[in-house]
Amino acid sequence: MKSEQDSKAGRRHHDRAFKQELVRQSLEPGASVSAIALRSGINANMLFKWRREHVRAAGDAPPTVLLPIEVAPASEVMSIPTSTGPAPSPSRSAPRNGVIELEFAGAQLRLRGAVDEDSLCSVLRALRQSA
Repeated sequence: MKSEQDSKAGRRHHDRAFKQELVRQSLEPGASVSAIALRSGINANMLFKWRREHVRAAGDAPPTVLLPIEVAPASEVMSIPTSTGPAPSPSRSAPRNGVIELEFAGAQLRLRGAVDEDSLCSVLRALRQSA
């Protein structure tokens, strides 16, 4: 039995076997929860809820993985200007903002903002030769 209509609440009630089968299908590698829900005539959010309940009840939640980090005091960080040449021509696409951080030969290099490839290669060559 797929579902029954409850005349009082206006909600469908799905039997346990139906829920378990959809949860099993959704936990298969590469399965699309949305496609399974659509094919079965239910909302994908409902299937996600059933999956959460199943994982919680089974205790199958994967352990939380903490990644190691190292925080360097600001006094140990040396900034190097990234661009010494002329400004990039307007025909190039707009530079991307961001940060590149490298640890090399016991030093930390942090490049902020737009970094052109030639400048980065020059800095890396100089670091390699000094190591």
